Amino acid sequence: MPNFDRHLARNDLPVVVDFWAPWCGPCRMMAPTFHQAAIDLEPYARLVKVDTEAEQQLAARFNIRSIPTLAVFKGGREIARQSGALDLGSLKRWLQLHLHQP
Repeated sequence: MPNFDRHLARNDLPVVVDFWAPWCGPCRMMAPTFHQAAIDLEPYARLVKVDTEAEQQLAARFNIRSIPTLAVFKGGREIARQSGALDLGSLKRWLQLHLHQP
């Protein structure tokens, strides 16, 4: 993901990253939830997915040890992290702790 750092640093909105892999059952199970959260939380945050299988260097750089792992970035800096699959309500509650939204 060549533009990853630039995307994080130049985004005025918080960026929520889902570190996942295609072979990960819990990751696949959470994919529709993450997609719905992306719709629901627009325009308060940008939600993106990073395939740790395809982007192994990026996953290593962020010390991703288990997937799915969610990370919230503001101004290019990681401010929160959560490992494990979440249902939509739990995901949105966790994100609301870190996003400025009504």
